[in-house]
Amino acid sequence: MATPLQLSTHRRDDGRLVLAAVGELDLSNIEVFSSALRDAAAGADGTPLRVDLTAVEYLDSGAINVLFDHAESIDLVVNPMLLPVLTVSGLTEVVTVKPGPDS
Repeated sequence: MATPLQLSTHRRDDGRLVLAAVGELDLSNIEVFSSALRDAAAGADGTPLRVDLTAVEYLDSGAINVLFDHAESIDLVVNPMLLPVLTVSGLTEVVTVKPGPDS
């Protein structure tokens, strides 16, 4: 059974592209997330793609690996509860990660 995940992209008023995820990121939907991230990064016009994970409460190692794969072309705003796992994984050493507002 697939874990619910909603993905959307939009441009901010300053023109920056944002990929927003809502739900959980795990093995059941990692291919969809990976594809959406790849497509959005390609359309980011040379600026870092903002990946908004403020509405994600769980992500597994597969999602972290996908984020590592795109480290050079993204920055993250995340649910504060994800910060410990992103720090332990080392992702915060190679990607700008900012906590979003507390839920």
